[in-house]
Amino acid sequence: MSELEVFLTQAARGAFDISSTDDHRRLRDLADGLLAADPSDDDLTAISIGIDRPIDLRLGATLARSKRQLGQVAWTGRIAVVFAMWGEQRRLRPRGDLNPTGEDALHVKLDQLDWLLDSNDIDWLIYPVDDGDPDDSAAVAEERALLHDRGDRVRVLRLADGVADTTGPLAGLGHVDESRKGGAIIHGAAAAMADGCDAVVMTDADNSVNLGQVGLLIAAHARGADVVIGDRKHPEAILIKAEARWGPGIVVLRHMQRMVGRALFERGLRDTQAAFKLYGRPALDDILAAPSTFGFAFDSDWLYGAVAGGHTIERVPFAFIDSFEESASITQGPMTTWESLLQGLVAAARSRGVDHDEEMASVIDDYGHAPVLEHVVQRVPPELEGIADDRLGDPDIMSPARLRSWLEREVGLLR
Repeated sequence: MSELEVFLTQAARGAFDISSTDDHRRLRDLADGLLAADPSDDDLTAISIGIDRPIDLRLGATLARSKRQLGQVAWTGRIAVVFAMWGEQRRLRPRGDLNPTGEDALHVKLDQLDWLLDSNDIDWLIYPVDDGDPDDSAAVAEERALLHDRGDRVRVLRLADGVADTTGPLAGLGHVDESRKGGAIIHGAAAAMADGCDAVVMTDADNSVNLGQVGLLIAAHARGADVVIGDRKHPEAILIKAEARWGPGIVVLRHMQRMVGRALFERGLRDTQAAFKLYGRPALDDILAAPSTFGFAFDSDWLYGAVAGGHTIERVPFAFIDSFEESASITQGPMTTWESLLQGLVAAARSRGVDHDEEMASVIDDYGHAPVLEHVVQRVPPELEGIADDRLGDPDIMSPARLRSWLEREVGLLR
């Protein structure tokens, strides 16, 4: 039996808990062990995508691929990791009897980036940005940063400090309450650029994305991509997601989204909302010159800005494990989230002047509101029943006019 096979049979436990700092440390040990065994790139890929392999081993192989790819490129800039915070005070702290949904998220991120980047000549910073959180996640992040050896790498920001700007990317934001994540990410990215960062990685506040994978983004950027998009729908991705949170009518919302966002989806950018993206400075200059939305659709707006600016975009598969219990789509209401997403997508498409289906955009103008979406998400029109995910957004499946007619009937049932 080879050294690699001996390691594979002994190292994995077959389980992983995103709230456990010990489990996160064990993944890094698995990755280091795999790299020490010196498998080929094809072997590492085969392990990471092998659905019959233990999940912790697959995740460890993904981290090993990230670290190896980073070592194969000569990129030595400064990288910023930006994430928004709203209601994150519990996930920022460790899990315990009094904090059952804790993830110790900031410490975990610091450990992951330290493992990946400090053996390279890459400078890095983390920007947690409070999005007007009434529970003051910023104060919790500051507290947690002081308790970590790498806490000097953390720059905690508050969106409230940026909304008074009369120039710059936040000039159109009148109050923190008008932001739904997008304002905070914009504030963090602008601060990172002012601090001399060469690229910005956008992620989420929770542990759903292991930042040990950032090497996958940097490597693609070093090879020439201006923007690098983590793709959970890629056949080589690892996706563990609680899709059951949505009703069956989520296909209606995605059909609307993809028809308006065809400039993105026709380029293969189907996972527009994945919180694992890298933007180089030239792309950010164009994107932040005139952001069209401060809501959840900022992801699409940024991608529209990259497309409109002619920037090269590359997709990479990565591992994502849903952190469900404290998700903003649960605490703020899932259809409030989708309302912001759909209406922001329309605003972004119009503002950036990119190709989109204006007839479907008009349908969203009229029906893309939370009370309607709450009703619709529990129902599926006959045209969309059993339709494969990759066919959603095709007007030949269900045209905007036909969807409008269906929505008119469904809204009538609400009255």
